Amino acid sequence: MAPKLSEFVKAYDVRGLVGSQLTPEVMEAIGAAAVAVTGETTWAVGHDMRDSGPGFAEAFARGAARAGADVVDAGLCSTDMLYFIAGQRNVAGAMFTASHNPAEYNGLKMCLPAARPIGLDTGLADIRDKAQAILDGEPAPVSDKPGTTTSEDFLAAYAAYMRELVDLSGIRPLKIVVDAGNGMGGHTVPAVLGDQLLDALPLEIDALYFELDGTFPNHEANPLEPANLVDLQARVKEVGADLGLAFDGDADRCFVVDAEGAPVTPSAITALIATRELEKHPGSAVCHNLITSKAVPEIIAEHGGRPLRTRVGHSYIKAVMAEEDAVFGGEHSGHYYFKDFWFADTGMLAAMHVLAAVGGSDQTLAELAQDYVRYTASGEINSKVDDPGAKIDEVAAHYAGQGGVETDLLDGLTVSFADGSWANLRPSNTEPLLRLNVEGPDQASMERLRDDILRIVRN
Repeated sequence: MAPKLSEFVKAYDVRGLVGSQLTPEVMEAIGAAAVAVTGETTWAVGHDMRDSGPGFAEAFARGAARAGADVVDAGLCSTDMLYFIAGQRNVAGAMFTASHNPAEYNGLKMCLPAARPIGLDTGLADIRDKAQAILDGEPAPVSDKPGTTTSEDFLAAYAAYMRELVDLSGIRPLKIVVDAGNGMGGHTVPAVLGDQLLDALPLEIDALYFELDGTFPNHEANPLEPANLVDLQARVKEVGADLGLAFDGDADRCFVVDAEGAPVTPSAITALIATRELEKHPGSAVCHNLITSKAVPEIIAEHGGRPLRTRVGHSYIKAVMAEEDAVFGGEHSGHYYFKDFWFADTGMLAAMHVLAAVGGSDQTLAELAQDYVRYTASGEINSKVDDPGAKIDEVAAHYAGQGGVETDLLDGLTVSFADGSWANLRPSNTEPLLRLNVEGPDQASMERLRDDILRIVRN
């Protein structure tokens, strides 16, 4: 019996178990369906370091070529490198990765030319249904003129382009620790920040876990989880580095720690990069999702920008950025989006902005970050509930009619208070969970609001 694609085709991508859900047959069907649904006749295909990646990429290419598309096999890629190819060549893209998921998983992210995202509401649902029909016995589309498959290495071109966007050649010398988590940062960091392909930069790089290994032998490649930053934090202090960088498995996200090993929040990084981009593009729009700190829109406005608040999720923030011609966008999860990068997210470019800011200043990263931290945040708190919608309604009713309280429903429920405190409660896209984020002007205010909402949610 064919796998049910609806069980592992998510809101923005495909993510499932290798063997039982993801097979070469599934990927070949998706490749054929992607060509049939989108009408795109040139595709770039890449994969991360997982063992199943090359075979899945080959199967997708086979299905796409039989349906009439020419395929460029880019081989090992970070996700943002695949976006670079789709943007620079103006072709559709397919990236085989499960990001930070455990070794038994793989997945697929697709985009249209110019790195425009393919999500459930922009073609992925139709691709899913077409592929399911093929797997269930409908003949796969076969063109009278099958496409070709060629191979090309884009690493040097990607590295050169990133260096064009952020020039690090003139910064003061910095010592940095980079934790690639055995993911694709181990492939791209030596090319972009090191001297593997281009001239050396004023950077001394201490490499942690650069060996490509989809079994993640050292720690999960998800720097959003504090436990996965422990090795980086210790190494930064041990070697006296100026800062540390941690990339996730497909290297489209980057997290930063200062010289003392203290994490610098993605909200602070968003604000820092926003000020740099607004120096180059005065008056531009800058997007931030509704989980980022309240400081982010304040700082954007103070620097002459136009802050735009969006829902959580890359397809939403990319759509708003394109509509409003925003110069930059940041999310609480460590995703950073750039107009100069086809409105796509790239952990590498965010890291380079941080290095440029520190290396162009006589201040430490901790000193620079102080300018962008104004409130106290809870971090994301998950609660398993039977009926997420009912709990959200219960919390909304609790605050209804209270003086000085504002609510909105842009993404779940957000409640805002006169003292600057706010909370957002939103359901997970994939699990019976409610995700709570709270921020306040101080620790006590944040904790009061956090505990007030959790009492309702967990009772």
